Amino acid sequence: MLENLNVGLGITGSFCNFPRIKALIDALKAEKVNKIIPIVSFVTKTYDTRFFVKDNFIEMLERETGQKVIDDIVKAEPLGPKDMIDIMVIVPCTGNTVAKLASGITDSAVLMATKGHIRNNKPVVIGISTNDGLGANFKNIGLLYDTKNFYFVPFMQDDYKKKPKSLVLDYTKVMDTIKLAIQGEQIQPLLV
Repeated sequence: MLENLNVGLGITGSFCNFPRIKALIDALKAEKVNKIIPIVSFVTKTYDTRFFVKDNFIEMLERETGQKVIDDIVKAEPLGPKDMIDIMVIVPCTGNTVAKLASGITDSAVLMATKGHIRNNKPVVIGISTNDGLGANFKNIGLLYDTKNFYFVPFMQDDYKKKPKSLVLDYTKVMDTIKLAIQGEQIQPLLV
């Protein structure tokens, strides 16, 4: 179903999720996608964290995808006009990125790639990971959920006692979400 598709893989700064990215790339390659184009936000390319050293993470992305990382707006801009991707997958997608998508703000490579991709009337998959998903960002999630061509990976509260407003995607549902999004369908149930 995904064979020969070009996938834009947007990665935003939910650093604790970075160790799961290689498995996602492996799953996409197992589906025989044509190309995986890694696109990273400013914070992803800039900061070392307790989860990953930025240079090691970027090196892993390039090695595993066989593509240079797109890490700024200028490099991301041609993706839309040149119709270079069939589906945009933003995993993990922070609340900051969701808020900017919902508000039409384009100030990172991931946002520019998504904006350009949407103009081609193609699907965007969002794997939410935010500490304020059931707080300030709830309205933005709802707005995108109700917007054509946006599809969410099922999500859940990751720690309802210590972080009652926090949401995280279900990584076991990413590939199924992508397959349905290609067909124009939102996976259900959305809330795990």
